[in-house]
Amino acid sequence: MKTRLKSHNCGEMNLSLENQEVVLSGWVSTVRDLGGILFIELRDRSGFFQIVANPQVNPDVHKVLEKVRSEYVITAKGKVTRRPEETYNEKYPTGQVEMYPDSVEILSESKVLPFVLGDESVSEDVRLKYRYLDIRNEKMLHNLTTRHNICQAVRNYLNGQGFLEVETPILIKTTPEGARDYLVPSRVQEGKFFALPQSPQIFKQLLMVGGIERYYQIAKCFRDEDL
Repeated sequence: MKTRLKSHNCGEMNLSLENQEVVLSGWVSTVRDLGGILFIELRDRSGFFQIVANPQVNPDVHKVLEKVRSEYVITAKGKVTRRPEETYNEKYPTGQVEMYPDSVEILSESKVLPFVLGDESVSEDVRLKYRYLDIRNEKMLHNLTTRHNICQAVRNYLNGQGFLEVETPILIKTTPEGARDYLVPSRVQEGKFFALPQSPQIFKQLLMVGGIERYYQIAKCFRDEDL
């Protein structure tokens, strides 16, 4: 099967798309086998959506989906259909619709995961070792989305007040002022180091003297300590 990877996001599926043909791609979150009928919870960044494989309706699709496991990446193409009212899932915004795919393709297989996504008991060391998996957690996605929204709100407000966003240098020649320097050795000049500015207000003063009296910067925070 050769098709586009997606026409919509999983979390966009609702009754307004009923009977429309869509192409969805994402991770297989869960697989349930109820009397031979497979219920696949497909997930992408936008949310979850259920696809169903009935061997009596489409044996080819069922044969493909029998192989999938958690975190396989698949593409499914088919029409959005309304669920029977008694099977509505109010847990998700997409819980009133589902799809019986006309075709399915496995894009990527997954080995057994080193930990279960969403398991709060997993140690931070393991989560950081497999950061690409940890980012898929709903909690982590929420944290990243919240940070994005905060930064956007700050930028939108300050831009509206005539401020200019300027990136000032992160590493400069050391300017000791009593605190311990955060040093980064130079790769090409042996024995030389860069340092974090201890007087970042110097950049603000330079900009103001240069005529940029209103500026802002969403800066990174560094600490000279083992985290």
